Amino acid sequence: QVQLVESGGGSVQAGGSLRLSCAASGVTNSDYCMAWFRQAPDQEREGIATINGSGRTTYADSVKGRFTISEDNTKNTLYLQLNSLKPTDTAMYYCAAYRGSLCSRYRGFYNYWGPGTQVTVSS
Repeated sequence: QVQLVESGGGSVQAGGSLRLSCAASGVTNSDYCMAWFRQAPDQEREGIATINGSGRTTYADSVKGRFTISEDNTKNTLYLQLNSLKPTDTAMYYCAAYRGSLCSRYRGFYNYWGPGTQVTVSS
């Protein structure tokens, strides 16, 4: 059974940094696409970063150059480093997974989700 649990969210000022973690159980990282999504109030859930079993990454334009997705397969943990944070980055951040190698930032591909961790950026 796949379980994902995020941690590391919090409140920071604009320009600050956070590192989010996602503890994954029941997932063989090499067989899965792992991703980070975020959802602000009254907005659609947005895919912002993906990583496949070969370590290939993709990013949404809104976070490219500021956020970095990575994973530690020995710990079965997915990370998202958030730098140069802006108030517009305020959202609930979710970890997601699906079994496959062609990662997409479209939420419909993902069938495993964590409960989310809140990130709030003040100006």
